[in-house]
Amino acid sequence: MMGADLWSLYALMRRSRLFEVEVSRLWQAGLISGEMHLGTGEEAVIAGVVSQLRPGDAMALDHRGSAAFLMRGVDPISLLREMLGRGDGLCGGRGGHMHLFSPEHLAASSGIVGASGPTASGFALAAQQLRPGAVAVAFFGEGALNQGMLMESVNLAAVWRLPVVFVCKDDGWAITTEPASSTAGTMDERVRGLGAEYQEVDGLEVERVWHAARQALERARAGMGPTFLRARCVHLEGHFLGFPLIRSLREPLRELPAMLGPLIRALLQRKGGSLRERLAGVRTVFAASLATLRDRRRHAANDPVLRARSALTSQAARLQELDVRLEQEAAAITAAALQEVEA
Repeated sequence: MMGADLWSLYALMRRSRLFEVEVSRLWQAGLISGEMHLGTGEEAVIAGVVSQLRPGDAMALDHRGSAAFLMRGVDPISLLREMLGRGDGLCGGRGGHMHLFSPEHLAASSGIVGASGPTASGFALAAQQLRPGAVAVAFFGEGALNQGMLMESVNLAAVWRLPVVFVCKDDGWAITTEPASSTAGTMDERVRGLGAEYQEVDGLEVERVWHAARQALERARAGMGPTFLRARCVHLEGHFLGFPLIRSLREPLRELPAMLGPLIRALLQRKGGSLRERLAGVRTVFAASLATLRDRRRHAANDPVLRARSALTSQAARLQELDVRLEQEAAAITAAALQEVEA
């Protein structure tokens, strides 16, 4: 590939988004249990990197790994059955959506924050010794930067000049905490202080990610050591599917009574904290709700799939055909995943 092919990248992104729409629907229906961490909003970051991986390259992923698995070519039916807890799922129904493994694709994910760092460094060490020219990629959020094992992995990769690319999907939130209130210094200072190359890119623009990733991957393949790629993005669903503040804004009549009832009752109680303290709690809740109204996650301009699509609208017929085909494919995947296999 001489340059970024936006049609191919859009197809990867759109396929991933439709898959996660189906996952969301099944989760809402109660067919998938537990918390669900979707990667909606990360598609440009994942596609820009994974589309350039070769056979023998490895991926170490965080708890939002389904997009990378799909784009790497893992069977989507097996992947969805894993999330459904089926015995014929990718990992026998034991891993769920956070602990996915595909030895065939040298791909592993973990729900442990920061664990993709040492995993990718291990993959990269094996590549350095056994598969010269192969690379490893680690995906993680900016909150993982406060995990010691991730920093140790960057340091080790720099010392040993390992062929690894560390991809930080920075959405500006570590669950519900903004980095400025929990992290000293700056990300580039930390990374450069450990001896790794540092790049920043707009993670909402897939072509920009593609070009930044190409440079980082070529550098790794040439034996020049690790690159830390910081890609700013937006988690459209918040930290997890059903994020309370986002849910309350989407369906206020349904959600707000359940949230406001306990607050009002607590405010009217004679016992407990002072009226001033209780009012302060109410103000905190309303401030968080108002902040969510202005949150980047609510604006279509921050959707990387829509951004990529808007650049293709000049060929409307081709775009429509592609969208219809991908929608039909997503529906067929869900139908096949839900089908019981005859003994």
